[in-house]
Amino acid sequence: MANPCDAPHYHGGRLFAATKKYPLAPKPWLDLSTGINCVAYPFVTPSADAYARLPEPEAVEALEAVAARFFGLGDSQCCVAAPGTQALLQALPRLIPAKTVAVLGFSYAEHRRCWAASGAEVFVAEHFDGLLAAEVAVIVNPNNPDGKLRQLAALRDLASRLAQRGKWLVIDEAFADLLPGASLAPDLPLPGVIVLRSFGKCFGLAGVRLGFALGPQPLVRRLRQALGPWAVSGPALEIGLQAYADSGWVAQSAARLARDGAALDAVMRDAGLDAVGGTPLFRLVRHERAAEIFEKLCGAGILVRPFEEKPGWLRFGIPHGEQEFARLRGALA
Repeated sequence: MANPCDAPHYHGGRLFAATKKYPLAPKPWLDLSTGINCVAYPFVTPSADAYARLPEPEAVEALEAVAARFFGLGDSQCCVAAPGTQALLQALPRLIPAKTVAVLGFSYAEHRRCWAASGAEVFVAEHFDGLLAAEVAVIVNPNNPDGKLRQLAALRDLASRLAQRGKWLVIDEAFADLLPGASLAPDLPLPGVIVLRSFGKCFGLAGVRLGFALGPQPLVRRLRQALGPWAVSGPALEIGLQAYADSGWVAQSAARLARDGAALDAVMRDAGLDAVGGTPLFRLVRHERAAEIFEKLCGAGILVRPFEEKPGWLRFGIPHGEQEFARLRGALA
């Protein structure tokens, strides 16, 4: 299925390209393609100094401490902030020169791409036992795009088995913020385990470009050195400090997303789309005419996420408000 911009490694978004491809689509577009909270955190505008001065190391340490508490991580020295999780995905292969990498199941493609770009042989494992054959095992939990959630006891056991062999386990928890009890972070540090967390999805602020790696202190120090000074911008530091300290907003957002997600499930059922899975921030559905539905939605100015490798699948972000739901229902009618 062609994506709206015919670009390689498409992950959603790219509204400019979609507008060019579908010039008659009504505007503004309703972008449900990225799995990002459509209600952004209402941050206080960063100070003028945040833009005018280089970020202070103490400000980075403060953000990492607040974020570590939010993640349930006991030691903030095991947490490093980065300018988005993507920067960490590209840095890890340089620090862990693995020859073989296994990714669990059909999942977020950037893991495969970044490790392969480093020269590693990357293969897909369908079960935990298959991950043991590689030097680095990668699990997205909950998985993107089907939302499958792995049990913590099974992850702990796998981590122990890999560590005994001197191997690494990378767990991408980009969509875990709104799922209490789903994260392995409170167990860290564990030998050979790296957990990645994203800021922009839960807080609806992807453009801030902020992410975190949690793991053993020696690796965290190497990551910090690899990222270099001033890796996280001053505005991102101030916004992150506000958001991670506001647990009340996260709880309210989770409740709203649960209601809106249930409403989206009803819309999908009424449209004859079969549920495959999802998380609080997206739903994955299946239909034999998914390509036609994708094109129809684009013609109505609604962008969802297609999958070239899974042509029968579409992923929908969670809309908010009756106007957005009415527009989606109308396009699917």
